[in-house]
Amino acid sequence: MTSPPQAAGSAPAPRLQLSGITKRYPAVVANSEVSLTVLPGQIHAVLGENGAGKSTLMKIIYGSVKPDAGSVLVDGRPVTIRNPQEARALGISMVFQHFNLFETLSVAENVWLGLDKQLSLAEVSRQILATTEEYGLQLDPTRPVHTLSVGERQRVEIVRSLLTHPKLLILDEPTSVLTPQAVDKLFITLRLLAGRGCSILYISHKLHEIRALCQACTVLRGGKVTGVCDPRQESNASLSRLMIGAEPPALEHRQRQAGERVLQVKALSLPREDQFGMDLTRISLEVRAGEVVGIAGVSGNGQKELLYALSGEDTRSAAETITIGQTAAGKFGPAPRRALGLHFVPEERLGRGAVPTLGLAQNLLLTRSDAVGRGGWLHLKRLELQAKGIIERFNVKAGGPQAPAKSLSGGNLQKFIVGREIEAGPTLLIVSQPTWGVDVGAAAQIRAEILKLRDAGCAVLVVSEELEELFDLSDRLYVMAKGQLSPSLPRSQATVELVGQWMSGLWHDAATPAAQEPAHV
Repeated sequence: MTSPPQAAGSAPAPRLQLSGITKRYPAVVANSEVSLTVLPGQIHAVLGENGAGKSTLMKIIYGSVKPDAGSVLVDGRPVTIRNPQEARALGISMVFQHFNLFETLSVAENVWLGLDKQLSLAEVSRQILATTEEYGLQLDPTRPVHTLSVGERQRVEIVRSLLTHPKLLILDEPTSVLTPQAVDKLFITLRLLAGRGCSILYISHKLHEIRALCQACTVLRGGKVTGVCDPRQESNASLSRLMIGAEPPALEHRQRQAGERVLQVKALSLPREDQFGMDLTRISLEVRAGEVVGIAGVSGNGQKELLYALSGEDTRSAAETITIGQTAAGKFGPAPRRALGLHFVPEERLGRGAVPTLGLAQNLLLTRSDAVGRGGWLHLKRLELQAKGIIERFNVKAGGPQAPAKSLSGGNLQKFIVGREIEAGPTLLIVSQPTWGVDVGAAAQIRAEILKLRDAGCAVLVVSEELEELFDLSDRLYVMAKGQLSPSLPRSQATVELVGQWMSGLWHDAATPAAQEPAHV
């Protein structure tokens, strides 16, 4: 598609111009009279809290959702984008927060679906390898998608979009799977793409990223545009005020003496269950009452396998390798471990954290048994009241306790799942990616609730790829790389540079502070 001719000396037409975009659903107006202008070669942020209408707006641009009103111009020409295929023909590519991948196909086959079919699968595989090497995104083109972690699946989406050579690239939370060093490399690449004329719509809840990368920012609140600014001239506090009307409360992370050991893992070694998994090699860690222990690392380095072993989904380990309280639990499944006080928040929201088609109240039954009476009868009213309490306490935007899980935005569903496990009163809480895709206000609330749980004496293990999050929450840190776990590192001695270095498995070689386990009491 060619752009309309420009008069001599006139400015080029905007790459994308939205005017009066409105989209209504039965229970909510997702977008109301939204206008947005993205210039050629501009990196433009779209900022807003969960449920503000960002995802709906992006789906309208990409042709996945049809607006009820408003107009769309691409390179100065009015267009009607009826489906993603037409969007791609216009040079628009998108990386979704919730992935659009076929699990039974390989990485290369999934990427191939969005490319010129004149390319052979072998050529697509070669392009994938070249692109992943250029951007520092590790991917094997032959791996089936169902064997990939959430972070690795996001890499597939990013690579697929980059291989289309887009004129407008939409990125939804693209850095959550990257090390700090890889984020820097990605930013260099995005600036190069923008310098060549590619426009980028960048959605992130990381305000420091937006300020460092983007030249313009449109802020949404409640489906409406509440401001347009140059984020380079703003602070995190001022962007927060534009987004949620206030600054998120500062976390109070008080030092405290850890209590008795609640979780101990001793020399846990497990071979991978499939050829694309990661072997676990002599994993040892402990978590004590009243402390938060963090595990950092790039997705795909054994976190998934470790979490399966800790949650009881993988019971192959010897009983004594995993101890909860005083009980050897390596052979226990999820239900006996819950009886010991362990509650678990998985990284996959839909499918493992929640059943998509069931209401929020019914989803409580996944990890809560107090609403099941004699003979298996369900106390539906009790479930509804519990779900209502979680919705209110965690400010979940939903159509009530009976709203299907799939009807919630990713961030709101995350708040509900985390709230469900915290409300259960665990003695040991294991959380994977607690605030992935959650806005700054909701992230601050979830982190505050985790610290409140810690202060009440709960032992908390947090697995996250967000270093800022781990630094905010953790009393101690481990780093996971290539199926191995680093020594324990006190938070006071951890730096972004050091942890980033350890993410490559270099803790044996680097000159590092003295790592230590907590003092026994």
